[in-house]
Amino acid sequence: MTGIVQLISRIMLALIFILAGAGKITDPAGTIGYMQSASLPGLLLWPTIALELLGGIALVVGYKTRLVAFALAAFCILAAALFHSNFADQMQMILFLKNIAIAGGLLLLAVGGSTAYSMDNRRTTTDFFGTRQG
Repeated sequence: MTGIVQLISRIMLALIFILAGAGKITDPAGTIGYMQSASLPGLLLWPTIALELLGGIALVVGYKTRLVAFALAAFCILAAALFHSNFADQMQMILFLKNIAIAGGLLLLAVGGSTAYSMDNRRTTTDFFGTRQG
């Protein structure tokens, strides 16, 4: 049962990144405008999309989970600070706290080690000389 919950949890965390990355692809001009409104260069659009899509997929399959979870947590904290720090606007405060909460979940995943049903947790084999493979 624990393994299923771990898999579902990774999928739940990944969904927001996969959907956000896909959404940015469908409206790159709008996303660039939003990024520029926060004084960020539009050149960051494609690296952002890559991080969200590839990072989300990596979380789902459990590939390099610690590294990906740390990277996405940093991304969430940075996005919260850059885009949602207007606490006079209640919606922006909620979005800030959402990003911080997601970062917290990702950090727990990062320090918790490999989880069930993940590529990180696949069985390793040894070759003829006893060297670990995989």
